[in-house]
Order: sequence, then C-alpha cells, then structure tokens
Amino acid sequence: MVIKTDELPAAAPADSAREPSSQAGGKGRPGAAELPSVMLLNGDCPESLKKEEGAAEPPRENGLDEAEPGEGTTGQEVIVIQDTGFSVKILAPGIEPFSLQVSPQEMVQEIHQVLMDREDTCHRTCFSLHLDGNMLDHFSELRSVEGLQEGSVLRVVEEPYTVREARIHVRHVRDLLKSLDPSDAFNGVDCNSLSFLSVFTDGDLGDSGKRKKGLEMDPIDCTPPEYILPGSRERPLCPLQPQNRDWKPLQCLKVLTMSGWNPPPGNRKMHGDLMYLFVITAEDRQVSITASTRGFYLNQSTAYHFNPKPASPRFLSHSLVELLNQISPTFKKNFAALQKKRVQRHPFERIATPFQVYSWTAPQAEHAMDCVRAEDAYTSRLGYEEHIPGQTRDWNEELQTTRELPRKNLPERLLRERAIFKVHSDFTAAATRGAMAVIDGNVMAINPSEETKMQMFIWNNIFFSLGFDVRDHYKDFGGDVAAYVAPTNDLNGVRTYNAVDVEGLYTLGTVVVDYRGYRVTAQSIIPGILERDQEQSVIYGSIDFGKTVVSHPRYLELLERTSRPLKILRHRVLNDRDEEVELCSSVECKGIIGNDGRHYILDLLRTFPPDLNFLPVPGEVLPEECTRAGFPRAHRHKLCCLRQELVDAFVEHRYLLFMKLAALQLMQQKASKMETPPSLENGDPPPSESKPEDPSAPEVGSEEEGSSASGLAKVKELAETIASDDGTADPRSREVIRNACKAVGSISSTAFDVRFNPDIFSPGVRFPESCQEEVRDQKQLLKDAAAFLLSCQIPGLVKDFADHAVLPMDGATLAEVMRQRGINMRYLGKVLDLVVRSPARDQLDHIYKIGIGELITRSAKHIFKTYLQGVELSGLSAAISHFLNCFLSSYPNPVAHLPADELVSKKRNRRRRNRPPGAADNTAWAVMTPQELWKNICQEAKNYFDFSLECETVDQAVETYGLQKITLLREISLKTGIQILLKEYSFDSRHKPAFTEEDVLNIFPVVKHVNPKASDAFHFFQSGQAKVQQGFLKEGCELINEALNLFNNVYGAMHVEICACLRLLARLHYIMGDYAEALSNQQKAVLMSERVMGIEHPNTIQEYTHLALYCFASSQLSTALSLLYRARYLTLLVFGEDHPEVALLDSNIGLVLHGVMECELSLRFLENALAVSTKYHGPKSLKVALSHHLVARVYESKAEFRSALQHEKEGYTIYKTQLGEDHEKTKESSEYLKCLTQQAVALQRTMNEIYRNGSSANIPPLKFTAPSMASVLEQLNVINGILFIPLSLSRASKVTEGPGPL
Repeated sequence: MVIKTDELPAAAPADSAREPSSQAGGKGRPGAAELPSVMLLNGDCPESLKKEEGAAEPPRENGLDEAEPGEGTTGQEVIVIQDTGFSVKILAPGIEPFSLQVSPQEMVQEIHQVLMDREDTCHRTCFSLHLDGNMLDHFSELRSVEGLQEGSVLRVVEEPYTVREARIHVRHVRDLLKSLDPSDAFNGVDCNSLSFLSVFTDGDLGDSGKRKKGLEMDPIDCTPPEYILPGSRERPLCPLQPQNRDWKPLQCLKVLTMSGWNPPPGNRKMHGDLMYLFVITAEDRQVSITASTRGFYLNQSTAYHFNPKPASPRFLSHSLVELLNQISPTFKKNFAALQKKRVQRHPFERIATPFQVYSWTAPQAEHAMDCVRAEDAYTSRLGYEEHIPGQTRDWNEELQTTRELPRKNLPERLLRERAIFKVHSDFTAAATRGAMAVIDGNVMAINPSEETKMQMFIWNNIFFSLGFDVRDHYKDFGGDVAAYVAPTNDLNGVRTYNAVDVEGLYTLGTVVVDYRGYRVTAQSIIPGILERDQEQSVIYGSIDFGKTVVSHPRYLELLERTSRPLKILRHRVLNDRDEEVELCSSVECKGIIGNDGRHYILDLLRTFPPDLNFLPVPGEVLPEECTRAGFPRAHRHKLCCLRQELVDAFVEHRYLLFMKLAALQLMQQKASKMETPPSLENGDPPPSESKPEDPSAPEVGSEEEGSSASGLAKVKELAETIASDDGTADPRSREVIRNACKAVGSISSTAFDVRFNPDIFSPGVRFPESCQEEVRDQKQLLKDAAAFLLSCQIPGLVKDFADHAVLPMDGATLAEVMRQRGINMRYLGKVLDLVVRSPARDQLDHIYKIGIGELITRSAKHIFKTYLQGVELSGLSAAISHFLNCFLSSYPNPVAHLPADELVSKKRNRRRRNRPPGAADNTAWAVMTPQELWKNICQEAKNYFDFSLECETVDQAVETYGLQKITLLREISLKTGIQILLKEYSFDSRHKPAFTEEDVLNIFPVVKHVNPKASDAFHFFQSGQAKVQQGFLKEGCELINEALNLFNNVYGAMHVEICACLRLLARLHYIMGDYAEALSNQQKAVLMSERVMGIEHPNTIQEYTHLALYCFASSQLSTALSLLYRARYLTLLVFGEDHPEVALLDSNIGLVLHGVMECELSLRFLENALAVSTKYHGPKSLKVALSHHLVARVYESKAEFRSALQHEKEGYTIYKTQLGEDHEKTKESSEYLKCLTQQAVALQRTMNEIYRNGSSANIPPLKFTAPSMASVLEQLNVINGILFIPLSLSRASKVTEGPGPL
C-alpha cells in the first residue's frame, strides 16, 4: 500500500489504523532496527524470534495510560537497554578458541543458541558452559554471573544425554540438514516463509558493492524478459517463485529415521540405551545407531534382527554429526558445504516469523522421508512440550499472568510487552493447529452425542466452537449468518479492550480460524467455567440478549475506566422483572469471575454501536444523506456495527464542530457587547439541525482569520475552566459551552464528551421511562454517525483516491485503506458507485478495477464457503479445482471428477459417524456450472454489496471491467487459503479446463488474531518521524534507531513494524549520503517484507523499488535493473499495467536504461510512463511535464532532435501555465530547449554539408553523449520524491563527481 507522503513519512495519527491485517505499509508506520550486534547472532532462542503481522497503535486516550514516553523520556530510562556489551572467549572441544560479543542482560541460554547456530559448533546441543570450573545456570542473566567480565573464558563441557536431550539433538541435526530446503515455507510450517531477494542480488549486497566499484560501465545485459515489457499481454505465474540455486540441497544422507526397535527394552535401558536410529548413507550403506547417555555409536541390529552390541568401527561420539562424518565421506564433505552455505545466508532469510505466512503457489515437490515430521504428526505433540515442564501449557494462565507484569518504567514495560507478544504468538500457532485438527476430525468432541454442528472441543487447553447458530441463540439476529460474524465482532472487541489495557479487567485469548469452509473460534478457558452452569457464573450482563440482566459494582468500576477511550456510555436497562440495572457495556458483554479470582469479560460482539444504515428499525427515519443513498437496507444479520475508527473520526469531527460553534458564539457576544450591552441571552445557538454535515456551520472563517484562531484558543481555555468547575467562568460563557455541547450531542453540558450507548436498537433491550430523553438523543447520535459515514468518510476516501494520497494496489490494501477510515467492507458497492459518479472518473480507473475485483472475489468467497462445507475430505482437491474452473476458466462445461474414481471398494461402507461438522456424504458440489456460479456471484454482489455486476461469465467480467484472471486467482486463493501448483494455466482455452485436481496442492487456514503492540517503541518512532518532518534528520535518525532497538526487544527480529522502521532508516541514511548503510537497512526491509507480508504483497513491491534506487546510487547497475524488473513483474501480476505506480516504476527503469545507453528500451518504458501519468494525473500535471523532459533527454541521446524538441516544448508549456515564467523549473526547461535547438541546427548543418559535398565531406564525428551517472541519479531522486537537504560539501554524494546533493 503506497501512501505518497511515505517519502518522508508523516507521523501517523495514532489511530490511523487499528486493523489486524493492516499491513504496516503506508504512512511509515513503526518498524524496527538493526538488532544489537549480538541479537543478530542469536536473537533469543529461535522460538522467541517468533510472531506478528500487525497493525498500528491504538489511540492513547485521555491520559488513561501511564505517562507516555517519547521525546520527553529521560535519558536514564533508555540507558537501561543500552548496557554496554563485552566479549568472552569460548573454548569448545576440537576447535580453536574464539571470542564472542555478549551483553549483560542476555541469558546464558542465548549463548547456547549462538553456539548451536555457528558453523563450527552447530552440531552440539547437549552441553553446559563453565566459568572457572563452575557450571552456569541456563536461565540466569549474564550480569548476575559472578566473575564474568571482559575476556573471561567460558568452557564448553559435554553433558550426558537423556531421552529428551537425545530427541532434541536428532531434531537439531535434521534441522541443519534441511536448513536450505524451502519445503517448510511452502507447506506453511513452523513459521517459515519464502524470500527471493537473494536470487536477484546474487547474495548479500554489502560485499558485492565493494567488488563492483571499478566496473561501473561494464557491459551488462539489460534486456528484460518479454513479459515485463510495456504492452505485453502475457502474465506468467512461474517467475513468481524463481528457482533458487541453493534449493537443490546437497544430499548428505538418504534416510535418517527412528528405528522400529524403539523404545529400548528394559535390559538395554539399564545399559544406558535411550533410543535407536536407522540411517542409509549417501553411499547406500544401511546402519543402525544407538543413542546412549554417553553419545552415539553403531550397533549390529538390522531391519529384522535386533542386536544392540556395538558394531565396528567401535567409535563413540558425543555428536551424531561426528559419528556420521566417520562412516560416510559424502556426508562429511556435503555437510560441511551445507553449513558454510547456511551461515552465509542473511539471518532474515532463516529467522522464524511471528505468525505463519502461507504461500498461495508452490512448485511440485518430491515428498521425502523425514523422521521428525512423521513423529510430530502422530505423537500428541501439542505445543512445544520438549521445551516446557508440565507438558501442556495453561494458555489462560500464561495470557493473564503476562498482563499482570509490572509496567512502571521502560524496562518493565518492555519485558511485559515482550512476554505478552510471545504468548500471543504461541497461542495463535497452537489455536490454528487445533482448529485444523477439529475440522479434519482428529479431535474428540466434549459432547459427542450431539449433532456435528453443535459439537464443542477442547484440545491443548483451548476451547473450540463452530460458527453455527447452536440452540437458536442468534435466532433474532440472523441465525447461522449472525453466528458466523459474531466471532470476528467479538475478536474486534477483545482487541479493543486489550489495547485500552485496564488493570484488573481480563479478556480471553481469542483466535478466529476459517478453514475448509468452517469458522472455528478458539478461546482460552476461564478456570472453573466448565464445572459450573453458565447461569450461575455470569454476574454481569445477560445470557439471553437482555431478558435477564445482572450487574456488579466491581465490573462497573472496571468498565467505567474503559468507557472514555471507547466512547461507551454508562446507561440503565430494564430486566425481566422491570428492575433498573446499570451497565457500562452492551448487555451481551458477560462478566464472569474465574476460580482464579480474576474478572473476565467475554462476548464482546457489540462493543461498538450498531450501524443504522444496515439495521432498518420500524418507525425510525434516517437523515436525508442516508435515505438518498438507499438506506436503511436490511442486511443478512443484525450484528452490523460501526468500526472503532469510525467512532473516533466521528467524535473528532464533532469536537471540531463544538469548537467552531462555541467560538462563533463568543465572537457574537463580543460584537454585541460593543454594540448593545443588553440582552443577548444565549447568543441564539444555531439550531441543532446544523449537523456536522451542514456546511453552514463552520462559517467562523468569514471574519478575519486571526480573530477566528484566537476565538478557538479562547474556547479551549474556557472549556478547561468550566470543566475544572472552580466557579471562575462567568455564566454567559457557561451558557456558550452548554449550547455548543447540546448542539453536538455531548452527554455533559460543561465539557465536550460524546459517547454511545451500544444497546440502542438492540432487539429485546428495554430502557426505563426516566431515560427516554437520553435514549432519544442517543438514537439521534447513531443516525448522525450513520450519515457521517456516507457524507464525510466515503467522499473523503474517494477524494484521497483521486488525489493519489493513497494508492492501493490489490484487494487487501484497498480493504485496509477503507478500514482505516472506519468504512466497513459492506460499503464497497457504495464506494464504487461514488467512484463511477466522480468527476475524476478516469483518474480513479485503478480504484474501480481493484474494487470490482474485490467485489467479485468476496462474493465468490461467500459462495465457496458453503460449497466447501458439503465436500468430504477425499473429494477436496477435485471440488476446489472444479470451483476454480467454473470461476475462472473459459472452458464452457467443466466436469467434476468424483473421488470414487480412483478406488473401488468391495462393499459400500455404511454411513460413517465421524464426519466433518454439517457435511452429508453429498456430491451436490459436482453439478455446479460456470453459468450458475456467475449468476450466484452477481446475485451475491447485489444482495450483499448492493452493486449490479454486468457480466454472466468470467470472460465478460474480464472484458467489461478490464480485470486479469491471474489477479482474480491470486485474490480468491489468498481469501480462501487455497494453494495451487506453480505452473502456467491456460485460462482462456475453450477446449480443456484450466485446472485439474492435481493443481490444487493444499488448503490453509485463514487466521484472525490480536496483534499486541510495542507502545514505547511506537512513541519513539513517532517522535523520530516528527523530527524528520521538521528537518532534524540526525535527531530523527537517533530516535528511530532507538525505536528499532525497542521493537526488536518486544517483537524479536521479524515484524511488519520493524520493516517500516528499517525503510525509514534506509531513506534517512540515503538522504544523509551514507549509501552503504541505506543499502544494508533497505535490504533487511525487503527481506522482512517478503517474509512477513508475502513475496508479492504491494508493500514488498514498494521495498524492491527503494532498494533498486540505493543499488543504483552504489553503482550496482545490473542489480538495480533486476530489482526494478522484479517489482514490475509483481505489479503486473498483482494488478496489471494500468496503475499510477507503474508510471513511477517505468520512469525508474527508463532512467537506468538511459544511463547505460539502452535508448530504444529506455524509450519504451518512459513513453509508457508518460501515457500512464497523463491518464492518472491529467495532461497538465507537473508529473507529466517531468515525464516529457525524461523522454526528451533520451531522444537527445539518440540525436533525434525533432522528437526531443516536441516533448520538451510540451513540458515547457505545462511549467509555464502551472508555475509561471519566473519559476526555476520553467527557466531550466527554456534553457534546455535552447540547447536542443542549437544541437538540432548543428546536426542540420552537418547533414547539408554531406548532401553538398557527397562522401568526401569533412565532418567532425557526431558525439552521442551518454548521460553522466550523477545526472541520472539526480533525476531518479526527483521522481522518487527524495529531496536533499544541503549538507557540507565533504558529505557530497559518493557517486556524483559534480556538486553535492541539492
């Protein structure tokens, strides 16, 4: 997602995005930095380097949190983290001693991790570290170890094995053997994910820069593949995942697996045997190995004969690797080579990501034997049992205890946030595994006798329920449809309450998983809840949507603390006995005190007020803005609520209105005092109809600007005086404030305070008589909010699109932009309607295409969900490929292959009991036709989004709306979790279907979860951004580096916010002339974006473009080109050529090609950039003028002066009309025109000379000048929006021989 201010990011408003998926692209949301030197070596243990895919920070509201750190943070607070490191010497058996840099707050365990990762010590796992003969405790911090200081010697001592240690050792050896194998990333396992940057940069950029310095103009092959050139219609899929040379792994062993003789019999156990392994070496030698307490040795067993006696050579080795080195020369050679390669990879290519990222395509992989994978699949390994005492984890206890950690100062907060983040990411991983196991039928239900839809499950201390309406709970709200959306609403509630973070109020760990058409909610379990009845345990809220309601003083007190930031009104409702009950949340929100004495709240599905546009209420009339747009419309369920972002934007909008109204009245008072002292009772408040939408209200500006500004300042002061209520404000001023409060719907008459009652319009909820007036005001407020969404937010969004202030490139980035503004996806049809009616329709073409594509794929997803529920496991790939054929293939009548084809069973087995929930053995899915599917898609688009699609087949859709089938395939796969084979699909063939069942490789879960935040780091990041904007680059850079350390401290090394941080750092270093540093940071940003957001996510494309620029500045021209070509290929795949970003990409490519004098190629790209710019920015825009100038320069290099003059004149005209004669740009252009004219005249003279004198003419040779690298770089900086701040001449850029940066 590209936000243009991203050039020097604006400090993102605190609430600019609170989406879980909000991919921190865009307004340079936080990111993080260079790990402290040692963290790169170790991180924490690999698991602690896990987790997160994230959002920006929730708003800090009304001083609810402790003092916020930021620029004001005291130096001493920060120093705690920057404890100076020192180096120690490590003595390990069999290798030379080496020194290692460590830092005092690391644990001893982290040195273990470093040693297990180093090339020369990686084969050891079972050892301890000794200082002066004393063993160090694994979990103690280095600073607490007595006598450990600079230069201390730590000795590595081999320890005896236990079964657990032996298992860990075998697992570690297997991981080392598989370290370059990408299959875990393709299979979406263990938080591995893909990265392809090294394919395009040939390894690490840092080194190659030094090598290539002298070779600046070596001939390089610049011709891109055909499909990347402008105008190409071909969109191949295979280049998405280029084959990496390292992936053909060196084979060290043929087989390493657990032996069938396990576990050792009693008599062997007493000889110290722990387990047996079976190995086939690369030389085809079959051996049996005993793992004993003293190490590994060969035994004499064969596949059919057990003989545990040692075999020759009688060699006992403490490490399995050393033993295998002895018996297999190939193993010795290849293992050493493999480890060399492994440690040369960038750490970011191999560190685990915080949350699993799935790939929607994968190549055909051979399935190889793997003992660890097999063991993991069939043992009851739930989480990481090897690593924790007590085997299964008590998730609820872990989640709540981390919240209770102290948070008084920075180190405490960091520790707390790190713990919260770690537990959340582990919980998400475990919940995802469990949800898949539940749907795949591998978990026994706790109520097995009930029908499958009603079943509930407990696995690994997590409670799982399915998204169906059990026991008619949601009967009045839309049945199953309501039960399906309730979990995501609930998750949003959990996310919000977690962000407010009130001490003493607890929420459940919640993860929502969509898998194979089912929605599963995974929750941590409140202690004691399973032993008692729900009726007994709920002491606050209602279990029957408001018939019986109870309240509790402690809950009111806790929830009262959240009511201000969440804008929730404390209110009274009637229960079934007509008693008034006071609540500070919606009635569905239940309070339960667990056996652990903690106050839990759950069922937060109505934390935010209802969306009246989608909730028709008999007898209520919506404002005119709504009725004009065709609202209210009945939706499928009655749980539609406004997003938190909308509530915040609405309240902010009302606050501005409040200030303006009050200022207006104060000024009227002042004026009236001067004219007639007497009666102006209350300054006639504007009638309360002057809604926020009413442009007549803010007329304050009509007086001189100065007085209006001072008026607002007065109001602020006055509001504070009245709120503090010390009686100093005079009654008339109080009156002003009271009137303004009333006009904007504030609940207090002395201060601005807008809150919502979430129970208004809830079926079944009744309010006491005494509150009728308050209820009436609240109803009006809700109507105003619904109107605000339609009259302010959506038009504001479309205006931002037209100004190119935000540039979404695919469905996910479009959804993110809408959600940041509080617009739910169900308004997508309305947004598209507005785009169509917009005067700037042509400049919104890309938005229209993305929107239509999103509308089609979301409608298809809704149909696919119910379609999949009727498919049993054996027919899954056939059913999915059939659906994709109906959706995307031009083949008119695809036939589904029923699963029974492969095998014939002797007798039809009777109906099996354990089927996936809700599935009948049906094959109804097989009769779907493309016509039927597309008819349903159009119907769904009309019903859900209120948008009429004009297409009956996929080909009509592609034709009418200019879509790409490959883009639709990517969108539907990402939304539903399908993984398909990486190959070229012939979508348009009318003779055979595009997909066969062999093309569907896998189906992954789509997971929604909470993203815990690093708040302190975020504040540092924001202060850094603010400094940069004020032009203090050095200070900004320091603050952002500090933010980076804090982010690393909380999130580990991999995280979207760290990615944004690195990008900003790279840009700052580039502006300050430090290209090497810029390159190193941007390389990390690209790797991280690929790993945590996806290899073709729009953010990754953006990062590739930045990296190309820094490569060019460092004279790595061929690398810069291949990176730009990659970015262009990904853009074509994700969207196509017709996008404003393509203009920027093509200008970059054209400039670099011009720099190496590939003029023909350069022109193809630059002229395409000119065409796209003209379309999206209008023919009179300055961007178009710049494009004309770039094209003219290339024509000049080709000595085609007529074309050059023509383009430069166009540019000159634009500059003159837009900027005037005297602007430097206009003057530059005019100078260049003169220069071109002179060259043209000179050329003409020469030609005339030739015509006159024939071949004997004496002509000076024509000079075709290649532009200097400095001038190309200067132009690149201009088009990428990089402005250089004047620096001292000594810092002038390393490439430019000429003057320093402008």
